[in-house]
Amino acid sequence: MVTVYDVPAAGLTLKLSQELKKDKNIVAPPWAAFVKTGSHKTRRPEQENWWQIRAASILRRIYIDGPVGVERLRTFYGGRKNRGMKPERFQKAGGKILRNILQQLEGSGYVKVKKGSGRIVSPKGQKFLDSLALKVSKGG
Repeated sequence: MVTVYDVPAAGLTLKLSQELKKDKNIVAPPWAAFVKTGSHKTRRPEQENWWQIRAASILRRIYIDGPVGVERLRTFYGGRKNRGMKPERFQKAGGKILRNILQQLEGSGYVKVKKGSGRIVSPKGQKFLDSLALKVSKGG
């Protein structure tokens, strides 16, 4: 059986973002067109469907690393901040985007809360991800 671990991350994330675009619960809020994803970024995302791509990436990350919370995701999506003449430093990503996406994934039933630990993939989410991994492995 093919799982998320067996397929390339880029192919799975692309296919997953296309499927999440069809879900009515995973929608970018109006303010998402104007925000950066973290203080380490200089510009906002340029892709039109960046919200669904980030949601797909988060869902895959929860599948692989779960249970995870917002703080671990902030660390994963963080990066180096250019501070001019001073040395660069690591900055965490913003938390509001991650929280909203996690809440939307919960509303769709792909993720559930594990008390005291963070969020894990629900059985519905695991079935969804594994079926998409099978499609990606077959080249479809």
